[in-house]
Amino acid sequence: MQCPRCHRETSAASKRCTACGWTIPPGQHLLEQSGMLNNEDTPNGKEHTGYANAEDLDTYRMATLGNRFVAFVLDTLFLFGIFIVVDAWAFMRWGSVEGAELRLTTAAVVVAGLLNAVILFAYGWLLEAGFGATLGKAIVGIRVIRYSEGHPLAVLAIRNLLRIVDGLGFYVIGALVAGCSGLRRRIGDLCAGTAVVEEEFGAAIKSAAVVLWVLVLAGAVWAVPRICKRNIAVQPPRYLDQVVVQVGTTEKSAYFQVARLRIDVALASALPK
Repeated sequence: MQCPRCHRETSAASKRCTACGWTIPPGQHLLEQSGMLNNEDTPNGKEHTGYANAEDLDTYRMATLGNRFVAFVLDTLFLFGIFIVVDAWAFMRWGSVEGAELRLTTAAVVVAGLLNAVILFAYGWLLEAGFGATLGKAIVGIRVIRYSEGHPLAVLAIRNLLRIVDGLGFYVIGALVAGCSGLRRRIGDLCAGTAVVEEEFGAAIKSAAVVLWVLVLAGAVWAVPRICKRNIAVQPPRYLDQVVVQVGTTEKSAYFQVARLRIDVALASALPK
């Protein structure tokens, strides 16, 4: 017997699909055996491929902005765990520590920024193209579907590239456009031909997503102090060795300086009592 939602094989006695968690209608196996039910004609018959006809979008339950926000927060925390490891490596390799001051060269900032941008794009692009959901979306129970006939990699590349526009003002632009759209689509969804819908992932998939999410954050907490203790500084490339960021402390304050802009914050121990 096949699940009417994801088309994966399941036991004839199953009440729920072990893969996606969808409820199996009573008598499903009898209808299949009698030939009265053609699985390709089920309402969500193409959903396991991540594709849906544009005229069938009304048959899906669109993900709420609240669920999408929670998924965004979970993904952001997951990526932050990766970013701090990458940034710590780049800063220690092309920066320098002198006493209580960290000095970052142009090379350190450029390398860290480029690596973060590539990881951010690849994370959303590859997971949504391959599985329809990032870790945050899988945990919350939403996924991305396509209603355009382009190749999944091309369609999802457009969707994720346009995060540059949707993400302006901490995703204020994306939230406003999605809130005004009947199918809650942000600019990236409108241009790529995608939509975000509710999806009941199986317990195994959700558990794996949670475990991976926790492991990455725990691994970052473990790895960053060890990276910072290592002296792996190398000579920055020519023309990129100028110090552009300085972070440190004095007896009375902590400071952060970018080029000529300096911000000092008085330490609690230095404040009058």
